[in-house]
Amino acid sequence: MAMRDLRYFGDPVLKSPADPVTTFDDSTRALVDDLLDTVRAPGRAGLAAPQIGVGLRAFSYNVDGAVGYVLNPEIVELSEEKHEVMEGCLSVPELGFPTVRAAQATVKGVDLRNEPVTVSGDGLMAQCLQHEVDHLDGLLYLDRLTPELRKEAFRQARDKDWFWSR
Repeated sequence: MAMRDLRYFGDPVLKSPADPVTTFDDSTRALVDDLLDTVRAPGRAGLAAPQIGVGLRAFSYNVDGAVGYVLNPEIVELSEEKHEVMEGCLSVPELGFPTVRAAQATVKGVDLRNEPVTVSGDGLMAQCLQHEVDHLDGLLYLDRLTPELRKEAFRQARDKDWFWSR
């Protein structure tokens, strides 16, 4: 169990779809422990495995006192109601942009025993679920911005010290 270093925008692992978790052993348990330890740092709502350099479908969340994880998550329900929220990302630090998200979301996956898990929420939890599953699909929230905002976000990111290709 350890707090893991984050990967930043520009790192290819963040743009690659993650592979399903197929083994439920000590290495998977260690990954979940690391995801949970890393997401518990102040100011963090969610963390996907690719953000710590692991290309597996796993994420952790820490929203309003609810802390947990989901392996092999898939979004199974999104509300028709949408809203624009200010969104940021641990892998794109110091930046935030208005992003359209469903007001409610439900994710289904499995736990470390390969037993079914369902996580649902609205507000910040709905945003977190959508954001983390996007990471597992090789998307960043920047990919959901309007073309004008995306261009501005990319420009700002390239000027940051953390940008991966420096």
